[in-house]
Amino acid sequence: MVLIAAAVCTKAGKTLLSRQFVEMTKARIEGLLAAFPKLMSTGKQHTFIETDSVRYVYQPLEKLYIVLITTKASNILEDLETLRLFSKVIPEYCRNMEESEIAENGFNLIFAFDEIVALGYRESVNLAQIRTYVEMDSHEEKVYQAVRQSQEREAKNKMREKAKELHRQKMEANKKGYKGSSLQSTGGFGSSSTYTSPVIETPIEPPKPSYAQTKPIVTSAKAMKLGSKSRDVESFVDQLKSEGENVAPSSQLSVKPTAAKLTSATPAINTENIHLKQEEKLVVVVGRDGGVQTLELHGLVTLRITEEKLGKIKVSLENKDNRGIQLQTHPNVDKELFKMKSQIGLKNSTKPFPLGTDVGVLKWRYQTQDDSALPLTINCWPSENGQGGCDVNIEYELEHTHLELNDVTINIPLPIGCFPTVTECDGEYKHDSRRNTLQWVLPIIDKSNKSGTLEFLAATAIPSDFFPLTVSFVSKQPYADLKPIEVLLVDDETPVKFSSETVFYTEKYEIV
Repeated sequence: MVLIAAAVCTKAGKTLLSRQFVEMTKARIEGLLAAFPKLMSTGKQHTFIETDSVRYVYQPLEKLYIVLITTKASNILEDLETLRLFSKVIPEYCRNMEESEIAENGFNLIFAFDEIVALGYRESVNLAQIRTYVEMDSHEEKVYQAVRQSQEREAKNKMREKAKELHRQKMEANKKGYKGSSLQSTGGFGSSSTYTSPVIETPIEPPKPSYAQTKPIVTSAKAMKLGSKSRDVESFVDQLKSEGENVAPSSQLSVKPTAAKLTSATPAINTENIHLKQEEKLVVVVGRDGGVQTLELHGLVTLRITEEKLGKIKVSLENKDNRGIQLQTHPNVDKELFKMKSQIGLKNSTKPFPLGTDVGVLKWRYQTQDDSALPLTINCWPSENGQGGCDVNIEYELEHTHLELNDVTINIPLPIGCFPTVTECDGEYKHDSRRNTLQWVLPIIDKSNKSGTLEFLAATAIPSDFFPLTVSFVSKQPYADLKPIEVLLVDDETPVKFSSETVFYTEKYEIV
């Protein structure tokens, strides 16, 4: 493939928009885009930069860069021609080359990028054709809209004429009724004249146009009221309880599981005027026969200052991690200070940190396929028992004993209609028949109970029915051996009081 991706980024290196045209992982694309501003730091202005694996072809657009990532075997002349077309497309949708404009018109830009490149190769299109394709202008749609508007106008005119006719009939009926009552009052018993009550026609409802026909809204005395429970819901819940289902109260059901776990694992703490939050999320995919397929860790340290006089500070970190975790500071943070002293401070020491907002100052990423990097290993061993079912043995083991994992839930899928018979369980288990899962719940896993087993019998099942297993947990200890130890004022190196919190949780943890 020739063209790998097209991106729009700021001159500071922040990626605003990226479109990938070939099969490649997100982490790989992010790595290539993160390397581009570092290669540009030399100050030399060229139209392309080559590395060992790819070529960056770029063009400045005021405060932004349009960057094409291609293979080194691609034709540089065709790449430059494609780049010029990309640079003409962006001003079509963004009047000002600002971040907000790019974000607002992101979808239109992606659609336009897709018209230029398909599966890594440039399409034979020009700017006018791209504009037409993105607009998706349709003659049939215009005809349909015109006919619809004409029908609406015609229906409104008929309704007005019918309303006038009904009003005129009502006025005539009132006049006839008045004359008849006066004749009846003057006539005596011997009068030969008789009076017949006038017939008043019942107004006929004007016909509604076919396209606007809707079902009438029926107002019922049994309508649902705010703040009250529906009898149907209560009867349904009672029925579930009678069948042995555990139904949580509505107040618990309204909380998302992930948010509930994070809340329970990280109770409210007393935050100081300087507060540091360390957040890590883990993505793991492990094969059912062992072997890590994917292990990615993403971490972020945010700083929040609520007092103006504490804006000019430095944060000292303790970094004992030796696994090769890639650390990256914010562009405004002094990188040399962080490399030499493991301190986070601004490049311009005369300026304070932003006040009253969470500022990301340090992030890191770790990716490996080493089995020893797994914090928790799950071994699922289903075996056929010769009776049309399976005996399933599952065990866990905490590999990193310095961690304390909270609210651990291991979800085991079951075949439809299967009711497992649990023979041994360390911890608790729940059978969710509606979702066909068996949940193994462990409130806490630490070095005191670093291993445990679950055994159950499942009838009418085969070994592949119990995959993929999913695992979720939260922890107040970080995966990376990195933590803030001191906060100093820039002016006189005086230590100041600060608070910190750590949240380490699973975004995805599967055994496939």
